[in-house]
Amino acid sequence: MLSSEQHRDFVRDGYLLIRDFAAQERIVRMLDAAGVHLRENIRPVEREADLGYPGAPESRDAPGGMTVRRLLQAYDRDPVLSSWAKDPVLVGCLAQLLHSERVYLTRAHHNCVMTKMPGYSSDTGWHQDIRYWRFSNANLVNAWLALTPELPENGGLRVMPGSHRWQLEPDDFDSERFLKLRREPLIAAAENAVPLHLMPGDLLLFSAGLFHCAGRNQTDSTKLSLVYSFHGENTVAVAGTRSASIPEIEVTCLPETFR
Repeated sequence: MLSSEQHRDFVRDGYLLIRDFAAQERIVRMLDAAGVHLRENIRPVEREADLGYPGAPESRDAPGGMTVRRLLQAYDRDPVLSSWAKDPVLVGCLAQLLHSERVYLTRAHHNCVMTKMPGYSSDTGWHQDIRYWRFSNANLVNAWLALTPELPENGGLRVMPGSHRWQLEPDDFDSERFLKLRREPLIAAAENAVPLHLMPGDLLLFSAGLFHCAGRNQTDSTKLSLVYSFHGENTVAVAGTRSASIPEIEVTCLPETFR
C-alpha cells in the first residue's frame, strides 16, 4: 500500500520513486533471463538503427547497426519477467494510482526490457509516452524497474515534475511529437529537470503523460530495465489502433487495496 504522502507526490509530480522495491535475488533472475535473450538474439527486438535517434547507427548495415535498443514482448519471454507484471504488491500500488479495482497490462506498448548499450546508444528527446498511444484517456502508469544502476552517465532518465498536467499547443511539438524547447517556460522546465538515480531493485512509477528524456550510455557497461505499462477499468484502447492490436492481460488485484 502506498502512503497518502506517496499518492500525493505522484499526483503532484507525475512520478514516484520507490527504493528497494524488488528483492535482489529476483533482480538477478531477471538479469539472467534478459542476458540469455540478448546473447541469443531472440526476437522480437528493436534496434537503435530502427529509430535513428541522435547517436544511433545510420542503418542496420552500419557499424553497431545491430545494437539492441529493446527486447520487445517481455511478458511472453520468460516466467520471471511475466510474474513481475502480476506481483501483488506492484499491482496494489498501481490500483491505488489508477483508482481502479481492475488493472490491465497493455502488451502493445513498452512491455520490454529496455537496454542502453555502450558505444552505439542514442539520445531520446523530451516526450510523453502517450504521444503515439490511442486510449480513451491518458490515465496510464508506467512501471520502470531498474535491473542495473541508472545514472546520468549511462543514459538514465530525466523528468520534468508536474509536466503530466501541462496544457500545451500543437506548435510545442515537432513532427515526431518531441517537445520543442522554444518558449521560455519550456526552456526553464528543461533546465530544472530532475535526473533520476536508480539502483537495481528501485521502482519508478510515472504517468504516461510525464515529459521525460534520456541521454546516451557513455560507460562500458550495459544498462537494463524492465518496463511495463498499465491502465484501469475506465481506460480503453481505441479499436483498430496499435494500442488494441495485442490482447491485454488483466493482472490480479487485491480487494484489500480498497478497504
